[in-house]
Amino acid sequence: MDNNISKFFHYLFHRPANLIIALLMRIAPIMPDKLYLKWLFRLNMGYCLNLDNPKTFSEKIQWLKLYNRKPEYTQMVDKFAVKEYVAKCIGKEFIIPTLGVWDKFEDIDFDALPNQFVLKTTHGGGSGGVVLCRDKSKFDVQAAKIKFNKSLRQCIYKNLKEWPYKNVPRRIIAEEFIADKGHDDLTDYKFYCFNGEPKYCQVIRDRNTIETIDFYDMKWNHMPFVGLVPVKKRTTDLVLANGNNPVPKPMCLGDMAIVCRKLSRDLPFSRIDLYVVDHKIYFGEITFFPASGFGEFTPAEWNNKLGDLLELDNK
Repeated sequence: MDNNISKFFHYLFHRPANLIIALLMRIAPIMPDKLYLKWLFRLNMGYCLNLDNPKTFSEKIQWLKLYNRKPEYTQMVDKFAVKEYVAKCIGKEFIIPTLGVWDKFEDIDFDALPNQFVLKTTHGGGSGGVVLCRDKSKFDVQAAKIKFNKSLRQCIYKNLKEWPYKNVPRRIIAEEFIADKGHDDLTDYKFYCFNGEPKYCQVIRDRNTIETIDFYDMKWNHMPFVGLVPVKKRTTDLVLANGNNPVPKPMCLGDMAIVCRKLSRDLPFSRIDLYVVDHKIYFGEITFFPASGFGEFTPAEWNNKLGDLLELDNK
């Protein structure tokens, strides 16, 4: 049996709910969003979604999908259009320069691109929508084409009901390749902001080797929880890796907090992703639904603790 097919069936039957989820997603376009999310939540999380009185962070993220739909969110999740928004809020010096934008992969002029660059889809096409080129002479254009054409067909709104992505144009952008000296992978600083105030920073390192995920509070105390790892991806090794190798406190943490406050202002919840290269802050993206609200916390009690921070206008 082909290895990819074998992996597909292993994924479906490793956890019985996976098969039902796969079938549910096939009929997602004809189901009301509320009913669909209730089914999807029960299958992913193992308990019923309470939209009338949500308590956990995961439940409140689903509530926001359904009832916090503002037109400006579409620009904020568009990886190309958001740059104009961010430049107006905090200044263009925080923006990673764009090298080009195209509707189709076949339109990309690779000869015009520098030796190193990053390609991304603009509509949130999942992890398959990002490709790094460290050396153009070794870049596999055909593999990238297959990956991006698949990503361009994906729709986060259809499968996960993340409304802001519904009308984002499906395009590909190229950005300048940025890297911190002495490190192969950029460290992601993902700030969890509640009502315009950053409370925790999720630090993700070494994505291409042994990925670690750590949470810190805004005084840079290491937190005793892990998250938000999608249920199907959580492993004991990943959980145990956290905290074993402390993340140095960024020298510009105060400036990063200011950036987060400006970008998350008037938002009940947002995750503001930043990078630091040679002590310079760069904007990554704005996310409203980390792990689409289907990630696990370890210990589980932190799902409630973060939920307590997320105030909803549902009265």
